[in-house]
Amino acid sequence: MQKSRFNTKNIDLRNYVMIGALLIIWIMFSIFTDGKFLLTRNISNLTRQMAIVGVLGIGMVLVIITGNIDLSVGSLMGALGGLAAALHIWNGLGAYWTILVVLLGGLLVGLIQGSIISYLRVPAFIVTLGGLLIFRGVLLGITKGISIAPFVESYKIYGQAYVSVLWVWILAVAACLVIIAMNINKRRSRMKYKFKVSSFAAFIRTNVIICLVILGVAYILNDYRGLPVPVLIMLILVVIFTFISEKTTFGRSIYAMGGNFEASLYSGIKVRRNLVIVYMLNGMMAAIAGIILSARLNAGTPTAGMNMELDAIAAAVIGGASMSGGSGKVTGAIMGAFFMASIDNGMSMMNVDAYWQYIVKGLILVVAVWFDIYSNEKSK
Repeated sequence: MQKSRFNTKNIDLRNYVMIGALLIIWIMFSIFTDGKFLLTRNISNLTRQMAIVGVLGIGMVLVIITGNIDLSVGSLMGALGGLAAALHIWNGLGAYWTILVVLLGGLLVGLIQGSIISYLRVPAFIVTLGGLLIFRGVLLGITKGISIAPFVESYKIYGQAYVSVLWVWILAVAACLVIIAMNINKRRSRMKYKFKVSSFAAFIRTNVIICLVILGVAYILNDYRGLPVPVLIMLILVVIFTFISEKTTFGRSIYAMGGNFEASLYSGIKVRRNLVIVYMLNGMMAAIAGIILSARLNAGTPTAGMNMELDAIAAAVIGGASMSGGSGKVTGAIMGAFFMASIDNGMSMMNVDAYWQYIVKGLILVVAVWFDIYSNEKSK
């Protein structure tokens, strides 16, 4: 029991550190930009920027939970975005058929990479490092070194459109009601089996705070133009993959695989098949991110996705995924993506040189990994 209490404190500490650090950098950026950082227009733009890294982070956190890595997602995202532009603009393929082909392409790449890692037992680092180079070359080959533009409106909506103000309020209220219902059900279940629960006053207070945060975000976004469609796509994926990772047998199995691969193998879990599925899902996330990025840019560009795999890894690790495998949450990766996007956005508004942005993000990644190692050692 003592160990369980300690682990809970570690989790809370990580959350508090992230929230505290986020508040500090927001205050700093607000001061250095004369308050422009906190304008609703900039916050809306910030959420659009984080959506792409957030989608990549969803797939990446699943891969990291299994104890593996994927260095190719940024290049794969760029290559699939370039493929979409070539198919749609140069070859006249319809927008929806283009999207379908790109999604299937992401799944196929994930199938190939996952099979090589799982069945041929080539280290994930080597396979995906090779993929990084291959997909970067594929993108240059597809685009012939030039930007391919423009897309039609039915494609651009996935990167540029906004959900109307009325629908944002409807979605916000619906989200509050669903969360309250889920928390009530969880509380009743714990009480039924005689588990300890918080006081009723604390329960009410927690749900009120959650709903106020949701409604506050809705108000901020509606003050500009509404909810960006890329953010809506990301939120839908968060709900789906949170359910998959936390409420399904497959989700529990990938945590077990990351915790102890050999024990999972001997316990009857189909570890090799599940690892292939994880990489297929990760490939599909790269495809979705490629669609959003190309739609946002209104073009397929030869430099798209460069270094984005590092942002995705950083988002997952900052959000609590352990590089040793076995722990991590989809929602944590989204928080990590928001943190990284805040750094990018604020430093850009301050006109900080690009090389400093790379240095700062690199330092943040190192500190996040150190914090993970330190927490794991303290919990033993």
